[in-house]
Amino acid sequence: MLGIVDKFLSLWIFLAIIAGLLVGYFFPNINAFWAMFEYNSLNMLLVFCLLAMMYPPLAKVQYAKMLQVFDDKKILAFSLFLNWIVGPFLMFLLAYIFLRDKPEYMQGIIIIGLARCVAMVVVWSDLAKANREYTSALVAFNSIFQILFFGILAYFYLNILPSILGIKIESSTLDISINSISTNVFIYLGIPFILGFLSRLILIKIKGLNWYETKFLSAISPITIATLLFTIFMMCSYKSDQIFALPLDALRIALPLILYFICMFFLSWFISQKNKINYEKNCSISFSASGNNFELAIAICIASFGITAPQSFGAIIGPLVEVPVLVLLVKWALRNRY
Repeated sequence: MLGIVDKFLSLWIFLAIIAGLLVGYFFPNINAFWAMFEYNSLNMLLVFCLLAMMYPPLAKVQYAKMLQVFDDKKILAFSLFLNWIVGPFLMFLLAYIFLRDKPEYMQGIIIIGLARCVAMVVVWSDLAKANREYTSALVAFNSIFQILFFGILAYFYLNILPSILGIKIESSTLDISINSISTNVFIYLGIPFILGFLSRLILIKIKGLNWYETKFLSAISPITIATLLFTIFMMCSYKSDQIFALPLDALRIALPLILYFICMFFLSWFISQKNKINYEKNCSISFSASGNNFELAIAICIASFGITAPQSFGAIIGPLVEVPVLVLLVKWALRNRY
């Protein structure tokens, strides 16, 4: 059954998007239902789905091998360069080209570009048969960099650079405290990391390695795809009213995002391939570079500008574009294994 789901994952993603949009359109009160799960500006149902989605891939990680990522400092430096220099600049450039007359939307997707992926990359890498240990180590490293440098980069790309280019944006104090970013990283990465690590440590001791890898991991693997599809459905239904009300704006925001994900992936892919980096590590680096932390981006936009602000609308379009595009890139990677 899981093989059928994996084989036609792109179709299920597409159907989940359509179903979510239609449910949100014909049943606008669905927002009130989802709001029942909100606590301190977090939708706990969405948080649960994201944690459940992350858990199976992280339960598969052989944590003893994670430190091997530091053996090749050249590859590590290349990954960090893609994530923290190339990625934010490319997103800013695309936002400027396509949305300079809509500076609030421009802000929203710039923040997406600054929020490097520390969660969903684990899912994409796992689906593409990447090196789990390498992916996990890169994600952990990106988490540290995100806590240290997000605020500095946000000030540069949202204030200094637009000012140099003559783009006037109403000033607003962003909620980018180290505490808020650290909390986000802990929730979406730390908790599933701890659960995955403890599962491997405890269950292998109790039941043995063979049982753990053949029985337990097989049993929990469907959780990732099931929660992924439900998350997509939920997000699409939650914001379908805005998407249908502003379809052209949604498309204008989607275009630079699509180009961003594709450019980052293939730039990383072909440079890694040229440098004879094997397929598994190439996938880890490429999906790490192309994915983004939409949870953090949305949270910062809502906290700083309000849930109805154009910046928040731009950030919310992010995952609706990222998920189907990254799924297609997973399919491409599997067909081009070397």
